[in-house]
Amino acid sequence: MVLSEMPLKEILPLSGESELDPLFRAMFDARAENVAERSTAFAGSIPLEELRFAYRAMRKAQDRQPPKDVLTEGLIVDGGAGQLRARLYVPADLPTPSGLLIYFHGGGFVVGDLETHDGLCRRLARGGRCRVISMEYRLAPEHSFPAGHDDALATVRWCFENAEKLNVDAGRIAVGGDSAGANLAAYTANALVRDPDYPVAWQMLLYPVTWPASPTTSREEFDGPVLTKAELAWFESCLAFRGKSGCERAELWRAKLDGVAPALLVTAGHDPLRDEGQDYAERLAAEGVEVKYLHFAELPHDFYIMPDISPAVSRAISLTSTELRAQLA
Repeated sequence: MVLSEMPLKEILPLSGESELDPLFRAMFDARAENVAERSTAFAGSIPLEELRFAYRAMRKAQDRQPPKDVLTEGLIVDGGAGQLRARLYVPADLPTPSGLLIYFHGGGFVVGDLETHDGLCRRLARGGRCRVISMEYRLAPEHSFPAGHDDALATVRWCFENAEKLNVDAGRIAVGGDSAGANLAAYTANALVRDPDYPVAWQMLLYPVTWPASPTTSREEFDGPVLTKAELAWFESCLAFRGKSGCERAELWRAKLDGVAPALLVTAGHDPLRDEGQDYAERLAAEGVEVKYLHFAELPHDFYIMPDISPAVSRAISLTSTELRAQLA
């Protein structure tokens, strides 16, 4: 694994390129993925529920041994237009009160759920020595923009308002997510900046999608191996945020970042979202925000929920959890 690690404001251009992790490469070669054939699934040829089921099954098959020493509890939380399912994770022997990570799953705002990211949330709770809440925000295209963003903000507020019941220290509540979920996490941190009632302590942004104003080099360069150009375009069309009032909530390049919570931002080397993640880290640093940037040059998009593929994923999760623990201790 090649890792570039830059603390606080030391955000520098990525140096050089690295070959894809050989174990991931072997998996993709064995599956003989054909980008053109895969992309037809994201053009309406496969029913949406079948697509979600397939994504769930695939990611669960790539994480068969999640930690067992983490207790879970089903919750009902307030969303933007009603109640939503959520899951609370509590590692064994965790002191009370503890810090809390509110986690938003990835999946292009269209796929993904509590199950696809269950293993990761267990690992973050155990390694970060904190409580974690994962929630099921409303998905597009049934619920287009801004439904998911409304749900994310409402859930964060609900967690602060119910901190005592959750055995959580309201001064140690963080937001986080991967890909689309990182977009939601960043949005909530931006929306609540300087709000004394909802003082977000930290944000964990794993290969965030920011919908940049113009195509980045990595978006032009990469068509797979996990996230293809056709999939990105389809996810965007499902979310249907372009031109809508408040579209800047999704288009993070528009966000004003002065004073937002400190952040950990992670990118993957073989990911079309690589450059926009780095750009967002640079913007945070330029506004004086404390940001730590991790770049896993050998890994692809979605790697955090594929720990069975390569030991490099476990090492990445360990580094991420260590930072989480340091921030919410």
